[in-house]
Amino acid sequence: MDNENETRNVVDELVALIRQDIPDTELREKLEDYHESDIADAIELITKEERTKLYHIIGAEKASDIFAYLEDPEEFVSELDIKSVAEILENMDADDAVDVLEEVDEETQEKIISLMDDESTRDIQLIQSYDDDEIGSKMTTNFVVIHNQLTIKQAMKELIRQADENDNISTIYVTDQEDKFYGVIDLKDLIRARDYAQLESLIATSYPYVLDHEKIDASIEKIKDYAEDSIPVLNEENHVLGVITSQDIIEVVDDEMGDDYAKLAGLTAEEDLKETLSQSMKKRLPWLVTLLLLGLGVSTVVGLFETVVSELAIVVCFQSLILDMAGNVGTQSLAVTIRVLMDEQLKASEKVKFVFKEMRVGFFNGLLLGALAFAGIGVYVMTVKHYSPGFSFAVAACVGGSLWLAMIVSSLVGTLVPMFFHKIKVDPAVASGPLITTVNDLVAVITYYGCAWIFLINLFHTVA
Repeated sequence: MDNENETRNVVDELVALIRQDIPDTELREKLEDYHESDIADAIELITKEERTKLYHIIGAEKASDIFAYLEDPEEFVSELDIKSVAEILENMDADDAVDVLEEVDEETQEKIISLMDDESTRDIQLIQSYDDDEIGSKMTTNFVVIHNQLTIKQAMKELIRQADENDNISTIYVTDQEDKFYGVIDLKDLIRARDYAQLESLIATSYPYVLDHEKIDASIEKIKDYAEDSIPVLNEENHVLGVITSQDIIEVVDDEMGDDYAKLAGLTAEEDLKETLSQSMKKRLPWLVTLLLLGLGVSTVVGLFETVVSELAIVVCFQSLILDMAGNVGTQSLAVTIRVLMDEQLKASEKVKFVFKEMRVGFFNGLLLGALAFAGIGVYVMTVKHYSPGFSFAVAACVGGSLWLAMIVSSLVGTLVPMFFHKIKVDPAVASGPLITTVNDLVAVITYYGCAWIFLINLFHTVA
């Protein structure tokens, strides 16, 4: 809470500073003491006129640093003329510029890009050439690269030259004579190196990398395994196209978590506030139609047990208990299984062990909850519904036993279904909560009414 108050105070302080009647030079100097993220928050609180004046005071280079932190850059881009926007985007990292451009319409995009210099245009078009699910769409072209044939002194000189335009300098990328990725040099190693040392002695040649067309969800595990400030993105010819920085990794993980959460909710992708009604419907309808058909299947199965319902109407009271518990257990197993499947090195024997472990968890949890249900429901039916003790505890035994079986089977379904999807190279998150819940509803209905029909009606001829 203290941190939140501190951030709010800084933003308020900035708003007051911007609104002060002081010379432009003095304001520009004072703003240098604040982080661009805080300035971006302050910009959202001032008027359009104040922002327009501020853009003129701080200049394109400072504005480009601030724009990278804006939540809704489209609104602020519209306040500037096209030439000013192009100048600001030129000074931004290509990946951040692409993020801003995605917020404006295609015609405006083309106008802005046409006014930018060749290098910025080339970098932006390179990143835009990748699909959203490819790692190349998340890379930045802000990095330093040198050749492996340089001396220490030449390498330092080249670093200083490139550092003027690229601030990701903690890891220096090295290429060979064919411009192919050769390895990396840690900045501190280059700084400490003696002039007479060989550059080769500083190069780590076994360094992780990803390929530009790799899918993000496949690359993310490889990236997370290495605690590096940045990892190179190569094409098929092993040329360095860009890098994935630690900040990019955080954003990618956040996006992936959002998408996975959306899939667990039965959506095809994460929604946001700007989507139209038709776009949101398009994401939700495919799963809803599938689940409707599965739901009709569950209803049809319930219809097959009309005899049970007509002879023992009280069993309907506890149907939702069985269905809810089966769905909950299946969803828990699904969540645990998806987490386990993130380990690509998992052996088949370990997967089998995991399946049996989940079944054991379902077995013993079901046994405990089934016993509690037996005692509680037996007393409830006898005292509240005023049925005979024999009938009350016969129904309770049916509910408790069905709950036990349903939890075992639901654990198995919640584990095997995502494993099957994973095996056939489909994202296991697609085996989402709604699908598992609906499948387990079917299992629970068959288990519950089947037990009531077999044991209560046919075997023990229980009558209310």
